[in-house]
Amino acid sequence: MRVLVLGSGGREHALAWAIGKSPLVEEVLCAPGSDGIALDARVLPVDLRDARAVLELVKREGVSFVVIGPEDPLVAGLADRLSEAGVAVFGPSAAAAQLEGSKRFAKEFMARHGIPTAAHASFASAEAAEAYVRALGGPCVVKADGLAAGKGVTVCDDVEQALAAIREVMRERRFGDSGETVVIEERLVGPEASFYAFCDGERFVVLGHAQDHKRALDGDRGENTGGIGAYSPATVLDAALEREIVDRVVRPTVDGMRAEGRPFRGVLFVGLMIAQGRPYVIEYNVRFGDPETQALMLRLESDLVPLLVGAAEGRLPEESAPPRFGDPTVCVVMTSEGYPRSFPTGRAISGLAEIAALPDAKVFHSGTRRAAGGAWETAGGRVLGVTARGRDLAAARARAYELVRAVRFEGARWRSDIAAAR
Repeated sequence: MRVLVLGSGGREHALAWAIGKSPLVEEVLCAPGSDGIALDARVLPVDLRDARAVLELVKREGVSFVVIGPEDPLVAGLADRLSEAGVAVFGPSAAAAQLEGSKRFAKEFMARHGIPTAAHASFASAEAAEAYVRALGGPCVVKADGLAAGKGVTVCDDVEQALAAIREVMRERRFGDSGETVVIEERLVGPEASFYAFCDGERFVVLGHAQDHKRALDGDRGENTGGIGAYSPATVLDAALEREIVDRVVRPTVDGMRAEGRPFRGVLFVGLMIAQGRPYVIEYNVRFGDPETQALMLRLESDLVPLLVGAAEGRLPEESAPPRFGDPTVCVVMTSEGYPRSFPTGRAISGLAEIAALPDAKVFHSGTRRAAGGAWETAGGRVLGVTARGRDLAAARARAYELVRAVRFEGARWRSDIAAAR
């Protein structure tokens, strides 16, 4: 089969690389892709906002199966348009994608179905939101309701921080229309984890889990980013917690979406916080995470493609062993200085060629391009996901940072405590 991955970031690079290892796949294409993804797939230009152009590309290239990477086209209904045209596609409908497209919808859905999450309130008025946080008088979390590329969340220590976050989201409109409504949540305390399950509308198969690092600076300080490092498996989850997450979160989510006429087909990514030993849902995502996917795909030993196709076609097996995973992995994201706000591009990158042939590592490209003469240079805020495997988490971490230090570009930034023991 010929598989098309839609997207252009590190997540899509990891998916294209993993899909390309399947004996079922003749060729992997990626659109719009990137110069980095072109190392592992044939890259083609397309505007993901133009469903007709995507469909024309699918037909022209004889694509058998489409995997949609980013959330924006899912929320906009691209999976619906492709399905209506008879194209097999991995990714939920626009109706199901509201789990990520609207944090207000997600919170109200969880309340309807008894899924554990933080207490919350939603506001379409900045004045009302500001009055609410003043009344709270303490720590809280302020979230833009809509999509914000992972950056629309501010964890606030006090009222002044919350007021500043509301101002940025609702008055200054840093995130555009995504900030028309804000969700203000109780601030839970505890370690986080990302839990994944393939869903076909009725059934699900647990994929695995990872831990993402969102804050820009060591010690979980600084601004929220789109993800600046990850490791898999998440050490905070044991077998008992995994069963509780399945029983109290994944199963009622799949059943609830079906009952509400929004059957979920795709990968359900549940962002969790473990507070006082119990799992609470921080957020839903309706696609693979970035950079958790980089860590998961380097660990994965099973063939990814049958699970993707089974979820898309509504035929996941009733009884299925979970996918097989190998040794732990760590992904350290190298960023441009200034990220997650403004940052320079066009900085020369060295050291990548030496890593390319290593059996225990893979560099996934997020924001790079080929310069004149074929050299690599930076082209984004998150530049590279340097990912390594080791016999245990400490070995994987040591290997990842060894390789990070071998890659160089002016202004390179990275956290030094990804997967560090806590």
